[in-house]
Amino acid sequence: MAGLFPDSGGFCRLLDAGAGIGSLSAAFLEKWRNGGFHFRGVELDAFEIDRTLHPHLAQTFVKYRDHGDFIANIRDDDFIHAATEALSGDLFSQPLECYTHAILNPPYKKMSSRSAHRLALRRVGIETVNLYSAFVALAVAMTVPAGQIVAIIPRSFCNGPYYRPFRKFILDRAAIRHMHLFESRCQAFKDDAVLQENIIIGLERCGQQGLVTVSTSSNDTFSDLVTHEHPYERIVFPDDPERFIHVPSSPEKNALEQSPAIRYTLGDLGLKVSTGPVVDFRLKPYLRGMPEPGTVPLLYPVHFSSSGTTWPIDSKKKPNAIVRDADTEKWLYPSGFYCVVRRFSSKEERHRIVASVVEPVAFGDAPMLGFENHLNLFHENKHGLPERLARGLSVFLNTSAVDDSFRRYNGHTQVNATDLKRMKYPNREILIELGDWVMQQGELTQTEIDAKLAALVE
Repeated sequence: MAGLFPDSGGFCRLLDAGAGIGSLSAAFLEKWRNGGFHFRGVELDAFEIDRTLHPHLAQTFVKYRDHGDFIANIRDDDFIHAATEALSGDLFSQPLECYTHAILNPPYKKMSSRSAHRLALRRVGIETVNLYSAFVALAVAMTVPAGQIVAIIPRSFCNGPYYRPFRKFILDRAAIRHMHLFESRCQAFKDDAVLQENIIIGLERCGQQGLVTVSTSSNDTFSDLVTHEHPYERIVFPDDPERFIHVPSSPEKNALEQSPAIRYTLGDLGLKVSTGPVVDFRLKPYLRGMPEPGTVPLLYPVHFSSSGTTWPIDSKKKPNAIVRDADTEKWLYPSGFYCVVRRFSSKEERHRIVASVVEPVAFGDAPMLGFENHLNLFHENKHGLPERLARGLSVFLNTSAVDDSFRRYNGHTQVNATDLKRMKYPNREILIELGDWVMQQGELTQTEIDAKLAALVE
């Protein structure tokens, strides 16, 4: 992280918010001491609300006090309140000078919409849902033009509606210079229960956006480090109102980017995708372990596999049926062919998107179906799809090209309906042709599926 800062001179005002024992500041100061920067002096503001860490912080900084002009301010202020008060010009707050550099490993914790932190952030035009994104937004806001910010944070901000205001805030105020992706979710930070990829991002306040350097490694040893440069248009697509941030893993465009045939929205196809409406813990009185008179099938991800739909299953954990009555009718769909995608993948699963076909023959003469909340389902205005379309859509979603494209902007275990809505698809004719093809095949390999898509859209 210290190595991502460009060499510069002058006087450095360094921010380390959520400093812990000062490891990141020490790395920055070590680079300065070894001639990596040419500052005439450094003043550090290290924010840490855990006072038990302050003696460790002080000990970390002792050895740099004899190197040039160095001042370390250890602050036990709440960084969010201190920064928002400074930005809003609060007369009673302790003034904060802007920073030339910021190096951050901020805390990860969701903030409720009415918390004191959220209200303070709104006063300075920042709307976000997590402490980590609040720290980064404030660091950007508190940095001088041409100032440099390097932060290690979860990758969840890259996509999704909750982080849209945060993405807009930082992209409107800073240029992305570098992104480093830790591709494994279980190796880089083994002690952290964060089921998403971690990213190091380098930003320049008010910088002119140019090429973005993207590097990847499996873990924090960097033994397999790979680095490429990409035009900004591959990072944030010009026609994307959501401003999703993509992290390409190679300089070559993948099949979805290259193909003019994969340009259709779900609206163009006359399709919709929704999250399964049955939230089981809220409808517990209506759930049944096995089907019985007056019930209809209730489907979970466990009912689907590469071999097809299996229902009912012998499971003590998951019910197989839901009572159909006036209270539950609004949560049910007419029986038919649907394409479903699991909302959650396991940590290191080969594909992030796992699609299956709902086969009505598995449910006998059941008139309705229940879809549990851990499934996303594709439908035509709350009705099933033509079989060939459902099977073709499932094949398309299970291709390597779709998985690669999805991984470029989604770095956690969840696949939301919003993510599937914003994807581009082949037209209905190609999807139906894929469906025709797969219905004539036996068990298919990934290579065969990928080759068939490539042949249809080239």
